[in-house]
Amino acid sequence: MDKVLFLFLRRMRAPLLALIFAYAISVTGLVLIPGVDDQGEPWRMDFFHAFYFVSYMATTIGFGEIPYAFSEGQRMWTSLTIFLSVVAWLYAIGKILSLMQDPPFKLAVSRQAFDRSIRRLHAPFLIVCGYGDTGSLLVHALQQRRKRVVVIESDQNRINDLALSTMDIHVPGLSADASQSGQLEKAGVSNPFCEGVVALTDSDEVNLKIAITAKLLNPRLPVICRAQSSDTERNMRSFGTDQVIDPFEVFGDRLALAVHSPAHHLLHQWLSSVPGNELPMPVYPPHGRWILCGYGRFGKAANAGLAREGVKVTIVEADPEGTGCGEDCVRGRGTEADTLQEAGVESAAGIVAGTNGDSNNLSILMTAHELNPKLFMVGRQNRDDNGILFEAGRVDMVVRHSEILAESVLSHLVSPLLPQFLVRSREHDADWANELLSRIGAATDDRVPAVWAVEISEAQAPALSERLKREAVSLGQLLVFPGQPEARVPCVSLMLHRSSGSETLLAPPDDTLLEAGDHILFAGRPCAVHRLGRVLRHPSTLDLLLTGMERPQGWIWRRMRAARS
Repeated sequence: MDKVLFLFLRRMRAPLLALIFAYAISVTGLVLIPGVDDQGEPWRMDFFHAFYFVSYMATTIGFGEIPYAFSEGQRMWTSLTIFLSVVAWLYAIGKILSLMQDPPFKLAVSRQAFDRSIRRLHAPFLIVCGYGDTGSLLVHALQQRRKRVVVIESDQNRINDLALSTMDIHVPGLSADASQSGQLEKAGVSNPFCEGVVALTDSDEVNLKIAITAKLLNPRLPVICRAQSSDTERNMRSFGTDQVIDPFEVFGDRLALAVHSPAHHLLHQWLSSVPGNELPMPVYPPHGRWILCGYGRFGKAANAGLAREGVKVTIVEADPEGTGCGEDCVRGRGTEADTLQEAGVESAAGIVAGTNGDSNNLSILMTAHELNPKLFMVGRQNRDDNGILFEAGRVDMVVRHSEILAESVLSHLVSPLLPQFLVRSREHDADWANELLSRIGAATDDRVPAVWAVEISEAQAPALSERLKREAVSLGQLLVFPGQPEARVPCVSLMLHRSSGSETLLAPPDDTLLEAGDHILFAGRPCAVHRLGRVLRHPSTLDLLLTGMERPQGWIWRRMRAARS
């Protein structure tokens, strides 16, 4: 039996019995008490008329005495029946209102609605486990890219926030422990339309259980997990988790990239951020000695990134023995001027405030700025609601691990080609990166671009695949408007990967000839996604683009054109 119906019948047992009893007594009395018809003859009401009269009388509608005027005895009984039935209905309605506020009943109703939403999903979707700061950012970013999402979150308040959010596409949310295999099954992990599972909870143990469960229930499904320790990361990778992301390691790599090449760092930010937002501004970390306050997991990752670029780092740590920062570590929190002066803040080029407390990090940066106004300041923001404070502090580089994690996951979900492109792009110099940045900025009007990939195949590009069997088509021919070769579609081709794997071109030129099986990565405005999709799928649109003439598609129009010619 349905849980909602079962709970309703169980909780409403007494009110329903009270109503049945009230109606039975009322109907029986009206049937037994004699009345008089319009001819003055004795008359008794049958059960149908008695039930009909009690039904409308109990709800205080009051149509009148039917089918004949009542006798004194019938009217006396009706008066008693009114009080009995109205009290029964008030009791039942009160119980119904109480039941609607009952947490177990509300949970059953919400889960029933969730199950119904999953059964109605007939389009590709992703399962996101955890709707905290990172999960909410990722869900909104996927919405911007028109991806359907199903959310599992243990905190009911966050599910309520999800329900109140203004999203174009409905996002089903389930308040449950995602580490339980049954909850993932309810969320559609075995559904053929499910494209992947993302585990973003605050617990490594829960994320590990989610990864194991997803791989056992659906081995073909891609799984992306957040890991906060190296042991958990190795454990996740051991049974085939597709991507394991540590946001602190990602930041250490990005900090090193920013020091090494600000242009490549900016390219990474532009292609990984949420589409439609303003393009991030470039940062130019200086070379020289840096100060690192806090040597936990974040501090170790930042230190490793700076060390790879040959940057000398002075570490400030309140617990050197517990964190193992070595003998050269300056003992202290870094919030005191004496500690920063001991670390040589006057001669430092940059400082990283990387403790797990936002108040301490802001205090470190403000104190350091007073001692050395030329410092390049990097601050770790642990809570999203403190963003206004870091903006007011004019921090050069704010590290929000929730954003870093969401962007890293998004880059893997958008297309497998994007992470490959970001790695391969580092093989080129800063001039190449700057030239590509200028092209992207011009095509997207200074907004974060949409990033998507297309495959030249019968499934994704039937019109172009058929055309390539007859003639050669270049990449540039697809990126112009019909009859306007100077007007380009607002997008940039980032990478072309041949299906054979023998050739991968970054920023391929317009004269590159396309082949069946090619995978192409684009970045541009959202309107370019739809336009390019029409060109690849519809033969008439492709003909108009390549020849400047629209070929009639219907049988009647072809016959009329043949007759005119």
